[in-house]
Amino acid sequence: MPVSPIYGYARVSSIDQDLSLQRAALKAAGATIIRAEKASGASRRGRSELETLLEFLGPGDTLIVTRIDRLARSLRDLKNIVHGLREKGVHLKATEQPIDTSTAAGKAFLSMLGVFAEFENNLRRERQMEGINAAKARGVYKGRKPSIKSDDIRRLRRKGLGATAIAKKLGVGRASVYRVVKT
Repeated sequence: MPVSPIYGYARVSSIDQDLSLQRAALKAAGATIIRAEKASGASRRGRSELETLLEFLGPGDTLIVTRIDRLARSLRDLKNIVHGLREKGVHLKATEQPIDTSTAAGKAFLSMLGVFAEFENNLRRERQMEGINAAKARGVYKGRKPSIKSDDIRRLRRKGLGATAIAKKLGVGRASVYRVVKT
């Protein structure tokens, strides 16, 4: 009977981060096929390598990650991924955490870690907002710099161009054009 391949998934959040440590850990754990990407873990949107794996995996396959936060940052997303894997008969393992969904203890630990990962993410978001609010109170936080010049939009509008044409010409969304025109 042929042995099912072991698939690995590695992810880092930003372009300047390195995937080599995760790749090495996944290979050491027996992964023969590794998909990797540099994308935020906040949602599954834009994570094409993960989507490819989730579509491809089948009964008896194993998916290995280094830590579950490489797979998902929210408990809901983690549960959805794990549910999808379970329905397909795929096992999930982590190299740095005692997670193995082929065991009862591994399933329980996965659920607990998912709760803590989401808690950590929420704490980070709260700290970030506290820092932004403190900077605003000191008058040093002005927000993101505008990506377009309002004068350019108004000039094109005076020439008779509509919002869609202006947005295409400047490479921005129509909502940005409407915000400027409205003021």
